Amino acid sequence: MDLFDYMRETSKEKESPLASRMRPVKLDEVVGQKHILGKDKLLYRAIQADKLSSVLFYGPPGTGKTTIAKVIANSTSAIFQQMNATTAGKKDMEQVVQKAKDARGMYGKKTILFIDEIHRFNKGQQDYLLPFVEDGTIILIGATTENPYFEVNRALLSRSAIFELKLLEKEDIKQLLMRAVTDCERGMGSYKAKIEQDALEFLSDMAGGDARMALNAVELAILTTKRADDGWIHLTIDVAEECIQKRVIRYDKDGDNHYDTISAFIKSMRGSDPNAAVYYLARMIYAGEDVKFIARRIMICAAEDVGNADPQALLVAVAAAQAVERLGMPEGRIPLAQAAIYVASAPKSNASYLAIDKALDIVKNQAIKTVPPHLQDCHYEGASHFGHGVGYQYAHDYPNHYVEQQYLPDELVDMKFYEATDNGYEAVIKDHMDKLRNGK
Repeated sequence: MDLFDYMRETSKEKESPLASRMRPVKLDEVVGQKHILGKDKLLYRAIQADKLSSVLFYGPPGTGKTTIAKVIANSTSAIFQQMNATTAGKKDMEQVVQKAKDARGMYGKKTILFIDEIHRFNKGQQDYLLPFVEDGTIILIGATTENPYFEVNRALLSRSAIFELKLLEKEDIKQLLMRAVTDCERGMGSYKAKIEQDALEFLSDMAGGDARMALNAVELAILTTKRADDGWIHLTIDVAEECIQKRVIRYDKDGDNHYDTISAFIKSMRGSDPNAAVYYLARMIYAGEDVKFIARRIMICAAEDVGNADPQALLVAVAAAQAVERLGMPEGRIPLAQAAIYVASAPKSNASYLAIDKALDIVKNQAIKTVPPHLQDCHYEGASHFGHGVGYQYAHDYPNHYVEQQYLPDELVDMKFYEATDNGYEAVIKDHMDKLRNGK
């Protein structure tokens, strides 16, 4: 690199976005992802020892996939090549492979190829890489926001270690923001800015685990805020609100309004008001509530308050929880809304909830002898000697696959736990059970 190239690269680095400039250079500068980058973890040790094999990094935007790849580039003795699957074609891959072969044959040097958005490659493009990954010509690092088990060829998957990156924790985001505001070399330290605690808390919350979003907001705040009389740029909650384009709403995840809002959400679904349910859902999503927590509450409500009045409600709620886990946010808001509206609109019955609690109360407080002998296990030699299974009537041998016999213990023979209502599908269940018992 000559002087002009150096000056050009230096100028480009200074003008690049804050999120790009603040990318860690060394492994120990990486914030978060301790589940894969803790000092006792395999990935950390492999990078430190420069013994990396092919890997796939999978996770939401802004969680550090490209960052880890750049750290590897700065720490490895191998040749590091990078391409983006949205713009690269087969010719680009052929050139990289040829250079990798030359480097390996002439100098004994390995080549690491980092492919961002690898899920954008079609099957043919992924297949092309396979033999070169397999024979060690290329060590592949793939980054994807999509589940690799759905988007990457099985053959490549089987030859790569998969590391899932999680959304950064709030404390991780706060650490990055403080570093960005005070760092004079790569950050905004030379601007003499101070970020107030409530603004720091707000931005860390609103970033939703996305470091890039948080850093972009801080950069915009510093560049557009006038310097105060004391010579400092003060990043207040009002500045933070404007720069991240989100209104501050009073929602303390550990405080009363957290419990008040989730309570109103559940009671709205139970009370069959889909409009109120989706409103409180929106408040929680906007405030950055844990979507897994929301999904759990919808599943509980589907079982507790809808129950067998509409058995589909629980299926919809569970499917929504799985969809949110796979989609992430903001797309995950859609299945959450669908499930909340379905549960709110469904016919209601808490009969299953009452049944299990009544049964648990009996089990806890009443001494019961034993299971009736004719229901006991008889699948072993000598069982009949004890009378186990003797007299049991196999329901499928009788009309309507039903025969009246005693199932509850003697002490509870007339006890009723499940009292089906006349709501929704539960009315069908009730009618069916009545017909069986009346011999119709």
